[in-house]
This record gives sequence, C-alpha cells and structure tokens, in this order.
Amino acid sequence: MKRPQGFDRARPARPPAGAASTTSAPPRRQGARRGSDSDRDVTEPIALPTTATADRSTTRRSATGTRDRDGGAGASTPTTRDAPSGDGASDPRGTATVTEAEGSTASDRATRRRQGAAERARRRYERREVRRFTKRSRLRRATWIAVLASVVGLAVAAVAVAYSPLMALREVRVEGASRIAAADVRAAFDDRMGTPLPLIAPDEVQEALSAFPLIETYSIETVPPGTLVVRLVERTPVGVLDASGGLVSVDAAGVVVDRLDERPDGLPLIEVEGGIDAPAFRAVGRVLRSLPQELRQGIASVAAASADDVRFELETGASVVWGNADESSLKAAVLQDLMAAAPPDVVDRYDVSAPLNPVTE
Repeated sequence: MKRPQGFDRARPARPPAGAASTTSAPPRRQGARRGSDSDRDVTEPIALPTTATADRSTTRRSATGTRDRDGGAGASTPTTRDAPSGDGASDPRGTATVTEAEGSTASDRATRRRQGAAERARRRYERREVRRFTKRSRLRRATWIAVLASVVGLAVAAVAVAYSPLMALREVRVEGASRIAAADVRAAFDDRMGTPLPLIAPDEVQEALSAFPLIETYSIETVPPGTLVVRLVERTPVGVLDASGGLVSVDAAGVVVDRLDERPDGLPLIEVEGGIDAPAFRAVGRVLRSLPQELRQGIASVAAASADDVRFELETGASVVWGNADESSLKAAVLQDLMAAAPPDVVDRYDVSAPLNPVTE
C-alpha cells in the first residue's frame, strides 16, 4: 500500500541555544522515485552539544555523585570554584577531578571509621566471651590466691610476734625438783632473761642444766608470752657404794647422788669387782632399777662377779640367785610369787635365773 505523501516527515528539532547550525542533505528514502523533489523527506539536522555544554554536564554529574555518596539525596550540593587556567579561563575538567578526589577521601574516612567501630565491637565481644568461659577458673584461682595470701600473712604475723619483745623470757618455772634447789635452777637462766622464747636453743638449756648432776632427764615447755617451764627428773639412788672417801649413794648409771655417813634403809650395799665402770656394775644397776620398791627395800646387799652372776642377800638372811639382767621384770614377779608361797624365814635360797623353772631350797 502506498503511504500518503509526507506521512513520514519528521518534525524539525530545535537546536539548543548557542549551538551552531549545520545543514546536511537528507538521506534518500527507499522506494522513492528518482528525480522527484516532492517525494524526498525533509529532515532537520540534529544539534551536537558543544564542549562547554558537555563539561558542564560532567561537572553536574560529578557533584551529584559526590552528594549521593556523602549524605544521600538530602545532603547539600558542594560548591566548588573553577581553578584558573593559564589564560584566565576556568577548567571544568580540573574542577570535576578535585571534587571526585574530595568525595573519595571522605568516603574512605567514613569506611575506616566504620571498620574501626566494627573492630572495637568485635574485641569487646571476644573479651566478654573469654571472661564468661573463664569465670570458674578465675574464681578458683582467686580463691587459692586468697587462701595462700592468708596463710602467708598469718605465718609472717606469727613469726613477727614470736621474735618480738612480746615473747621475751621473763619467768622460769621449775617442776619436779626435790634434792635440787629450784632457785638454783632459775638462777642458771638469768643471763637469758629478755631473750625471745623461740631464740632459746636446746643447747643453751642443756648448758644451763649441766651444772646439776642430780638431773637425770628434763623437758622444757614455752608458755606464751614469756614463761619457760623446766620439768626435771632427778636421779634415784639404787644402792650404796663403799668408796675411798666413804659411803655414797649412786643411781643405776653410777652417778653419785649423795654422800652418806651410814647406809640408809632401803638402799642395798653394792659389791662388784671393777668399780662403777665394770659390766658387772651396769648389770646390777639394771636389775635394781627394775625391781619393785617393796622388793628392793628388803635387800641387804647385792654382789656380782660378772654381768651373768648377780646375787642378792635379803634382810632375813635368805639369798637370791638372779643371773643376768635379762627378763628382770619376769624374774621379779616369779620371786614375789615364791616369797608368798614360801616365806624367806623358812627358805635359804631362791633361784630365779631360769624364771620358767624356779627353784626354792
């Protein structure tokens, strides 16, 4: 179908202000007859933007992009001045570059701020999680530290008080002294008065008490804040020796307890060969020490030629064959049973050297 003539004719476009008008020949329409001017399409030329117009559009787009990146649509459009060129004219391309650089710098700062805030939040969260998962161990560690600190504090306080003048020696109390004067024992510690009790060494106590030979054993006790208790066990005489200087009472170790004018009742006369340093005397001392008090008081004399030949002479005149010092407690019990069954006044000799087979004559 043949279109009406002039149907495809385009409306002429109005060129923008200041644009140069250029006229070009309209293109030939296909299907039109050659040589006919009335069949040709008449078109207006399209106006191309000039350089100044393109630069202004680029600047406007750059400013709009910067505004969108910095604050969105509600932010104000930054105003920039054109940097002067060498000939006094403005350079739109330089202005666009500066604006883009400023927008990029502001965007980088905002990104760094957001990254820093996120990093700080992450660290805070990690610290909270670590504290939550280590709460029990931290509590246990704090408890142990508190206990150890308390123990150390108490120990330091105790040491400080013990070695302070509060614990200085001010009184010496003597217990168990009968033959020894208690005042003499107290006087032996006069040079140690004022010394803290923990600083009084056992060697110092032994040195102070070594001047009293009648002390067999002793023990000490400190009673805060400043009292020293000395408990004595005096030597007990078990017999009498006829020494060159006269009669002396001795204990089981041969230590002279007292000098006598005559033999007292209850202490037998000891007759041994070799003196107090001989094995026979040590055997006699062990035997007499193991005897009950009532049995020892009935002995008139004790003789021993050796450590295995200990003999008694009773006050009634009967003799006792004891033997060595072994099983003295059993021999003493057997002897008491024999004396109960056969009194000493009707018996001449008791032989308990073999306690399981005693003999009475």
